Amino acid sequence: MSRRFSGWPVTAFDVLLELDGDPPAAVREDCREDREQLVRAPMIALLQDLADADDDYDDFTVEGYVSPYYGRWQHQYATIRIARYVAIDLAFDLDGLRLSARWWPADADQRDRYRAAVDDNRSGSELADIVVTLQRRGCRISGDLMKRTPRDYCADHPRGELLRRRSLICELPLGCEEWLHTPEVVERVLAAAAELEPLTSWLATHVALHQPARSGRRLNP
Repeated sequence: MSRRFSGWPVTAFDVLLELDGDPPAAVREDCREDREQLVRAPMIALLQDLADADDDYDDFTVEGYVSPYYGRWQHQYATIRIARYVAIDLAFDLDGLRLSARWWPADADQRDRYRAAVDDNRSGSELADIVVTLQRRGCRISGDLMKRTPRDYCADHPRGELLRRRSLICELPLGCEEWLHTPEVVERVLAAAAELEPLTSWLATHVALHQPARSGRRLNP
């Protein structure tokens, strides 16, 4: 199968450097077309190739230049939806490329299921092992963290820190190397997504209950 993605051109970093810091509106507008062609279009091609390689990655969004979040023109984001509120995010910027497995619930039912699964000895220990393994591989764990253990659970719970999480993000940096300018990116991203799969699978199974979040491929303007 022929691939669409051939790598980000070196000039993509020139565009991002122009947009670094707090550029005036005129600079942002001048960079719009180059950013679309050199930064965003390769991300679209990459996501299409990932979807062709694995049907699990077929539901994705590539963020456009116009964003409600100030400053995001300096970064190119994309999201692959795995299950309801469970996703893999991709980010390309001056620091290179990184992937993040993300669970950010918008309803109390998922939060309650997450806590119950963490409290359970079997599923909770499984998640704890997954997190430790990912940290050892260089992943950074973050997310919204409560100051205290939820009231329905003992304060000295063996997985207290996981219980305190209202969201869970696992970031895996891929770096800023020469391979970013080659089709090799596709295989590296697939390998990185496979590393994150135990976490997204756990979240999809125990928290999202495999509820789909499918809306198809979307390319936001």
